[in-house]
Amino acid sequence: MRFTIFQDTDIGARTINQDRMGYCFSSESLMMIVADGMGGHARGEIAAQTTLQVCAGLFQRMATPRLADPEAFLQDALHEAHLELLRYQALHRLPEAPRTTVVAAVIQDEKAWWAHAGDSRLYWLRNGRTMARTLDHSKVQTLVTMGLIAPHEQDGHPERNKVLNCLGSPLIPEVEASGDVALQPGDTLLLCSDGLWSGVSEIELAQAFVQGPVSQVVPELVRRAVAQGGLIADNVTAIALNWEGGGSPDELPTLSQLDLPGGAITTTIAFGRADQSAAHASLSDEEIERQIAEIQQAIRRTHTSPNGESS
Repeated sequence: MRFTIFQDTDIGARTINQDRMGYCFSSESLMMIVADGMGGHARGEIAAQTTLQVCAGLFQRMATPRLADPEAFLQDALHEAHLELLRYQALHRLPEAPRTTVVAAVIQDEKAWWAHAGDSRLYWLRNGRTMARTLDHSKVQTLVTMGLIAPHEQDGHPERNKVLNCLGSPLIPEVEASGDVALQPGDTLLLCSDGLWSGVSEIELAQAFVQGPVSQVVPELVRRAVAQGGLIADNVTAIALNWEGGGSPDELPTLSQLDLPGGAITTTIAFGRADQSAAHASLSDEEIERQIAEIQQAIRRTHTSPNGESS
């Protein structure tokens, strides 16, 4: 399993970054995830961080070294994250649970699966074209589906932020799963928050990854989206993977091919013990910032490894 991966985020014009991103991989399986805490509700950053921690904890326990059923894992992980947010609400006696949108993907056996709730998106790109992308659980996507507005009108629509589905809501969220697609060398999987896709068109996104490596393209797209947002720019977050295929025994090993000890997981997601409940580990602002710093350090170590930017 050979791939190159890069992630980046920018606070935009907001006072706090409520987006979270990360990835985990074993010797045979990889999970990528982006969560966008909902600013219209209390503690959106807690919701996003908790979601990443729950999913990373489950991946650590279940990818040993591969997942038995990637699609079922994604469904179970996102629903468990939702329940953890409700536990957090009960523990802290909040009028409502923290809420977040989320998109996650698993790559295993040279195939990809993904699932989402809300308007955080996944794009599957090949040779400058969009092979598939998630459809937002939003008012605007509903208008498109009903034929009331054209697809190209949704990204800049004034009501694009009205999300109809998320983790942490009073109702059981709809976790929409898809994928089970065969990846080809050169394919790109992009996961992002709405701050990115609202500032950069789908055509621009698809064509950008033909122009250079993900380590160059991802930060450029993030900067472009922030500039497009101007004084009202949202948090912008993206993580992209370029699939290189199975590799051959004669190739130099990348991080993904190292002989990891049984059950070992490499990750940029900061989380405690796999069995630690977020409801029993309230995160302060200082703790969140410390974890972000640890993630950024892990990313820098990955990008400056002797094998270059490949993971």
